[in-house]
Amino acid sequence: MERKNVLLFILAAGVFGILNTEMGFIGILPYIAEDYNVTIVQAGWLISLFALGVAVAGPTMPLVMSRFNRKYVMVFILGLFTLCNAVAIFAEDFYVLLAVRVIPAFFHPVYCAMAFSVAATLAQPGEEPKAVAKINVGVSAGMVAGVPISNFLAEQISLSASMAFFAMATLLVLLATLWLVPSMPTQSRMSYGSQISVLKKPALWASIVSVIFLNGSIFGVFNYLADFLSVVSGVAPALVSILLFAYGACNILGSVLAGNLLTIRPLPVVKAFPLVTAMLYGVMLAGGSAWPFMGAMIILWGILGGINANINQFWIVKAAPEAPDFANGLFLTAANIGCVLGTTVGGWIIEGWGMEFVVMAGLILCGAAALVVWGQYFMMNSAVRMRVQAEKA
Repeated sequence: MERKNVLLFILAAGVFGILNTEMGFIGILPYIAEDYNVTIVQAGWLISLFALGVAVAGPTMPLVMSRFNRKYVMVFILGLFTLCNAVAIFAEDFYVLLAVRVIPAFFHPVYCAMAFSVAATLAQPGEEPKAVAKINVGVSAGMVAGVPISNFLAEQISLSASMAFFAMATLLVLLATLWLVPSMPTQSRMSYGSQISVLKKPALWASIVSVIFLNGSIFGVFNYLADFLSVVSGVAPALVSILLFAYGACNILGSVLAGNLLTIRPLPVVKAFPLVTAMLYGVMLAGGSAWPFMGAMIILWGILGGINANINQFWIVKAAPEAPDFANGLFLTAANIGCVLGTTVGGWIIEGWGMEFVVMAGLILCGAAALVVWGQYFMMNSAVRMRVQAEKA
């Protein structure tokens, strides 16, 4: 049991290091634009192209690398992230920085998908969501810590110090992996064709669509939250940072809570989630934008955001348990597509109605997710009833 806990901790720490690299650049874009003499839009390529790489690689790279010893895959990916982050420390040309930023993005979904799969195999039967929730804590921690720490280091020391922080985070996990993680050869090798064949399952496609809507419902509002708090709620910049940090910290709490809820009552939790989130958005719309009220809502919303990440992973893997690495890759792609969709819908609403109505994006996408999830649930129940009736006949 102790060895399993050590492995889970290393996997969560590895996910933290990778997410820290992904999200941390958000906190240093202005410094990159200044140091490399590019526009803030050009600096934003470091974020958008990384996300595009993750979305493209999500359904393909975990599939390609599913046959290899998982320890070797972990070492390779952590080493690649460490090397690219180390090169970034000394990169003097913006396009060199862009290259070493994009290359590891294609291996991001491999490590994360593998971490989710390994965590599930380490758990006792029925306890898989609790183990996966520990990996999602690493995801949430990476999102929470990356932005403020990188911003602080760039402001107080230098941009290179931020890059060194990213490299050090993955280097420490790489060393722990080399020393403490046992060899993990693949026990049963599924052919690529048999893994891809799960795409024939209508339930999997319904799960993918529901995850797109669910993730879009969170990030369609969250991605504009800083502007909403400052422009609509009139929150001071320092307090905006505190509220964003509080949201991320509550994500961690939500991940832990989701692990227990999905272990005890998974289907009721999945069915209720879009409705509860939609109710929260309705309260946010009706309750006004004063910052004390928004502060309380952000705490609740942060918890729901952590639960959302666990539900997304659970719902897709449940639809294709026979190909966990491939399913986890699909989850990462669907989650990234949902982020893009939510940001787009939120942008349309802001342009048409104003920033104060951006919460409508979350409300609309929650409603769409509820329709898909509940429709999928009723279809599954109908299929079960038909099978039982056929067996009786």
